[in-house]
Amino acid sequence: MRILYHHRTQGRQVEGVHIRGIVGALRELGHTVDILSFPGADPEREPPVTPATGDAPRKRSIVALMAHAPGIAFEFLELGYNLVTRWRVGRYIARQRPQLVYERYALFLGVTVWLCRRRGIPIVLEINDSALMSRVRPLHMQRIAQRIEAWCFRNATGLVFISSWFQQQITAAYGNVAPSVVSPNAADLARFDPMRHDRATLRAARHLGNGVICGYVGAFVFWHGIAEFVRRIAPRLDEAPGLTLLLVGDGVELPAVREAIAQAGLEHRVLLPGRVSHTDIPSWIACMDYALLADSNQYGSPMKLFELMAMGVGVVVPDYEPIREVVTPGVDGWLFPRKNFDACVDQVLALAARPDELQRVGAEARATIVRAHQWRNNAEQLLSLVPGKDAAP
Repeated sequence: MRILYHHRTQGRQVEGVHIRGIVGALRELGHTVDILSFPGADPEREPPVTPATGDAPRKRSIVALMAHAPGIAFEFLELGYNLVTRWRVGRYIARQRPQLVYERYALFLGVTVWLCRRRGIPIVLEINDSALMSRVRPLHMQRIAQRIEAWCFRNATGLVFISSWFQQQITAAYGNVAPSVVSPNAADLARFDPMRHDRATLRAARHLGNGVICGYVGAFVFWHGIAEFVRRIAPRLDEAPGLTLLLVGDGVELPAVREAIAQAGLEHRVLLPGRVSHTDIPSWIACMDYALLADSNQYGSPMKLFELMAMGVGVVVPDYEPIREVVTPGVDGWLFPRKNFDACVDQVLALAARPDELQRVGAEARATIVRAHQWRNNAEQLLSLVPGKDAAP
């Protein structure tokens, strides 16, 4: 089956990982998949590592134009992108005649569903965002966004949600939407394989010592809560003398994290290697005994949770419903009450003295990903929404 994957993202970082995961799994199942990306985006090529906090020169591009446009102007640009999509997707459909269009849903983008209905082509929408959800960038034309969204969700062939909570909110708001499945994020087991890495060798090469290491991998942004976690654990780290924190990543909150570490004199106990390429992430996770996610949100499916677990690393995580759908407390991870950073700190410190539990839970975490959260699982789920089609080409 020929499938078009269409998206309106830059295809970088987590978005790119997800796109590569789904497309790769569909191809492994024997399907032909073409990607139609935002102009200038190339999700199949992993971007080079650059500091998120650096003063990089601004690019004169449509991406930069949209990123720096003020509120309502940005939303008019999003609406206007329907004209670009009408031409680009329409031309692709006329030339390639796909049997399925899979689109990463974006606010104000409705023309792809209209085109597919007009041409009789099944279209499945992957829902990672919604006009009903809180956004970092405030939504000004919310009523227009919701009307377009409701029409799309009712007229698509199928919908893929990243969590049951998200699915329930959409169904309650819009009523009779298209058939749907819940498909959390996943991991590439070939890349995230603990057997490919020698922990002792990696630790020695990176001067990490032989103690217990609790890690974090991700962006240093406020909604991930990592800066607040560091501020809370810094005065208590001596409660676990053999514990080292390995915090991998970059972002706007990195200076605040560095300041908290310096004020506590913990530069030798809290290590900050900075941002690394996605290719190198497995080797850094291999150095960890366990890991943490300090915060998330009500509807999201944190990509790093799956990658950490795939590497046989148990994770201390907040008890949001999408996370509870993946993690069984005490079996393949540990939960703490959301937004309770002191509880997170308590759990991290207590686990440093339980090496047997860390190994047991880490092994179960890997087993959970192998069993239910490979990208192939996600690909098979989305194909189940297409009438008369299955996973086979």
